[in-house]
Amino acid sequence: MFHVLRRPDVLFITLAAAGLLAITMGVRQSQGLFVSPLNTTTGLGIATISFALAIGQFVWGAVQPLAGMAADRYGPGAVLIAGIVLLALGGAVTPFIESGFGLMFTMGLLMAMGSGVASFSVLMGAAAQRLPPEARGAASGVINAGGSFGQFVFAPIAQKLIQTLGWMGAMWSMAALTLLALPLVRKVAGPKKAAVVHHDGDGGVMQALRNAVKDRSYLLLHAGFFTCGFHIAFLVTHLPGEVDLCGLPPSVASWSLAIIGLANIFGSLYAGSCVGKYRSKHVLAAMYGSRAVLIALYLLAPKTDLTFYLFAAGLGFTWLATVPPTATIVGKLFGIRYLATLFGLTLLSHQIGGFLGAWLGGLAVTAHGDFTWMWYADMALALFAAVVNLPIREAPVVPARAAA
Repeated sequence: MFHVLRRPDVLFITLAAAGLLAITMGVRQSQGLFVSPLNTTTGLGIATISFALAIGQFVWGAVQPLAGMAADRYGPGAVLIAGIVLLALGGAVTPFIESGFGLMFTMGLLMAMGSGVASFSVLMGAAAQRLPPEARGAASGVINAGGSFGQFVFAPIAQKLIQTLGWMGAMWSMAALTLLALPLVRKVAGPKKAAVVHHDGDGGVMQALRNAVKDRSYLLLHAGFFTCGFHIAFLVTHLPGEVDLCGLPPSVASWSLAIIGLANIFGSLYAGSCVGKYRSKHVLAAMYGSRAVLIALYLLAPKTDLTFYLFAAGLGFTWLATVPPTATIVGKLFGIRYLATLFGLTLLSHQIGGFLGAWLGGLAVTAHGDFTWMWYADMALALFAAVVNLPIREAPVVPARAAA
């Protein structure tokens, strides 16, 4: 399936979008590594810091449909630049913060808004509108893999920077690295053009939204993606704390996050190929079901370095590989004209779950001293997500050869 990406123009757009996502997601998914050193320095408490990051999870999702609407109407270039600058600014200001409210503003608002604006909804929408239909599925897998590659690269870099420069120096360094995404914007968005004017023959974006929220399949997709957000935010925020509770060094946490990113590169590419062969709802059901099994195995296993690395590899294969089949279903249901907006709204559901996963994890460890009940909740929600995707309305996939 990936032979459709061999055309130079298609390949350049896809790789530029993947590279941009690698930077914004790499910075965002490494924030959990700052929780412990930030708490040690400021004394704000794990619950307060977790709440700030939980707000960030929600804001990251809430900004996606708004960014998608702006990109659908005016083009993605200026939107992506604004997101990158906001992400870098939030990281640069965070070391000066000494209060929980300030942390909510920098990490919970500025950094989350920036990474959300320069993330999946705008990038997937921009790529889909510039790529031929036969390349979109494979391209979505490659773009998604870029975000996972960023996590693989940035997690150990962030941990090393924290060890050598302290968490403040590390945060400033990550802010500087964020600006490396700016040159990629032109490749993704193309030359700067005048504001795009759309005719209202299709009813416009508001009509598209009204149609979508009445669609049962779209709502079921949201329910499944909600649980995905809960799962990912809980782990990316509190896996370092789980490692610490097991008496293992911080390097195990950073390498576990890196392994998740590495495994998801392969998972994303595989998911991108699967959407052209199987119904995306079945791909999603299999992914969510596998997470419940992996969590059960983790809870039964001895808590060693190897256990965490194997757990990370297993979870990483489906980590954000849910994005290509989810975006594909949205495109199948409503077309690609307003894909950035409608998929952005789906990501909002994802991040409402993310808010709860990050926040409740902090409350759980504060109240009970461990994450046991969070693991049980995570497992139950994964099973729920697997089941709720099955009734989604999706036509059988017609192989390319048969269609020809």
